[in-house]
Amino acid sequence: MLNFSKINIFIIYLIFIVIATFSFLNLQEKDNRILEKKINLGLDLQGGSYLLLEINSDSLVKEKIQSKVIPIKKLLKDNQINYNDFKISDKNLSLQLDNIEKFDLLFNSRKDNLVNPYIDKYRSFELEYKKIDNNKINISFSKFGLLTINNSALKQSIEIVRRRIDDVGTKEPTILQRGEKRILVELPGLKDPERIKNLLGKTAQLNFRLVSDNSEFGIEELLSEDGEKLNISRRIILSGENLIDAQPSIQNQNNEPTVSFTLDRLGAQKFGRATTDNVGKRLAIVLDGEIVSAPNINEPITSGNGMISGNFTFQEATDLALLLRSGALPTPLTVVEERTVGPDLGEDSIKSGITSLIVGFVLVIVFMLYKYKIFGLIANTALIGNLLMLIGILTILEATLTLPGIAGIILTVGMAVDANVLIFERIKEELKTEKSIIHAFDSGYSRAKITVLDANVTTLIAAIILFAFGSGPVKGFAITLGIGIITTLFTAYFLARHLTSLVVLNSKDKGIKI
Repeated sequence: MLNFSKINIFIIYLIFIVIATFSFLNLQEKDNRILEKKINLGLDLQGGSYLLLEINSDSLVKEKIQSKVIPIKKLLKDNQINYNDFKISDKNLSLQLDNIEKFDLLFNSRKDNLVNPYIDKYRSFELEYKKIDNNKINISFSKFGLLTINNSALKQSIEIVRRRIDDVGTKEPTILQRGEKRILVELPGLKDPERIKNLLGKTAQLNFRLVSDNSEFGIEELLSEDGEKLNISRRIILSGENLIDAQPSIQNQNNEPTVSFTLDRLGAQKFGRATTDNVGKRLAIVLDGEIVSAPNINEPITSGNGMISGNFTFQEATDLALLLRSGALPTPLTVVEERTVGPDLGEDSIKSGITSLIVGFVLVIVFMLYKYKIFGLIANTALIGNLLMLIGILTILEATLTLPGIAGIILTVGMAVDANVLIFERIKEELKTEKSIIHAFDSGYSRAKITVLDANVTTLIAAIILFAFGSGPVKGFAITLGIGIITTLFTAYFLARHLTSLVVLNSKDKGIKI
């Protein structure tokens, strides 16, 4: 155990130097950085905003149920089932049938469709229907259908929230799912949370619809930008999904801030066809259920480019362009919890954490020097190396350090000392029975290895469980503790053992006390 080949020594110190070097990257100045790697400070250390958002899928259910109108009408027509009094509400479709028994048989047979059981059967359980009277039914989403809609909306919302926050330029945000309907957003160092709240609070659902009194697709009454009440068709000609770019601009005539947008090929085709077929009519540009503008269609627009105006300030136009670029949220988001941590509180947390680490570190060093003399010095050297490697790995991973993470580092100091104490105490026992000093040290390291491994591996398993099932600060603690255990084993059984071998081999004839 005390014999090291030259290649082993080279590999040990190469690994240590390379990893430890990364820890010093955190001391770089912003303007003179060699490598863009550093440990990020969490919300509790540098201050910032904490937002807990919740999705509301009611509007999405309303939109999805409307998308079932044409397929259901086609299904009834193809199977020669007559219907009337077809009505669309927020959560269901109601209609009268001349043959409910035939519809029931058709509906159930679609559930048992074995042509493609992995697709057709899966999709068929999305809807269910209930009889109201002898010839009237309500069609709505089943529990499975609602759960599918909710899960899809949550995942999409997380992605859109991430795009919006990244577009604003916020550094190191934390965006995580919490439960079935909530999204956690942590924004370290954010000084103005109001703009972010406003951006995240808007769904930015843009669509183009005709001003029409034709009730075939349903109509709804909305207010225009000048307060005029307009009947707007529920039929969406074009949606924001077809936008590929949106930028703020200034209209030269009266210096009015506007938003210029560009459509993809499919969107340009749809827009061109709709404006060609409806020349002379008014086209409403609807954003989040409000009419931004409703201009007349004077001629077909086939270029795929357009402009949105609505008495914006330039900041409002900039934010609207950002929202359209990042995509529309599938559902509205509500802020259910908000916390702001000031930089002063974060600075106090850092000072307290560093003070605790320094005090604990100094006490450990003094104890080890007093208890084990020269070997205590070796253990302390390994301990310093352990901390440098731990910080180096966290830097490589660009991990976010939180206050519980500092607690994990402090615990690592204790774990590292514990490993060396176990080894040195075992060596003491071996020296009582062994005449050969080299053999006593070799046996001490060999026989203590199982105990040290057991103690550290069980703690590592606990850290893995905390990381897998914990959240936020708990994960930070688990990460630093887990990495600290690995660096502890490396420094104890490679770095400290090599330094010990140098002392023992050079003093084997003089006698050694431990």
